[in-house]
Amino acid sequence: MRSETTNDIRQWFRGAMQGLWPIAEGSLSLRKCPCIRPNCPACARGEGHSSYVLYGRQGNKRLSIYVPENLVPEVQAALENGRRLQQLMNEAGLRYVRALKGGRTDSRGKDRRTRERKR
Repeated sequence: MRSETTNDIRQWFRGAMQGLWPIAEGSLSLRKCPCIRPNCPACARGEGHSSYVLYGRQGNKRLSIYVPENLVPEVQAALENGRRLQQLMNEAGLRYVRALKGGRTDSRGKDRRTRERKR
């Protein structure tokens, strides 16, 4: 079994990211709120008006952006790609550290890779 190098992981990560566009982070919510029109029949019945909103962050500030209904599928795909990128980064981090540690010995002169495989 051949150990991965950091370069192997870099190439894998770049390849895995190829199909991740569009990309976004945050959450998409359907909300119902009253409008500003006086005497609106829907608001008077308590129904309100539905709209989609993307919630995200810009620095320390929380943002909300109106998303037209026809763009919802594209925004959902971007959010899914964002979650996939997060998973790839987590996996890449673990693999990267293992590659950095590969081939090193501990203070007793034992191969760390052998110990890790036994776990």
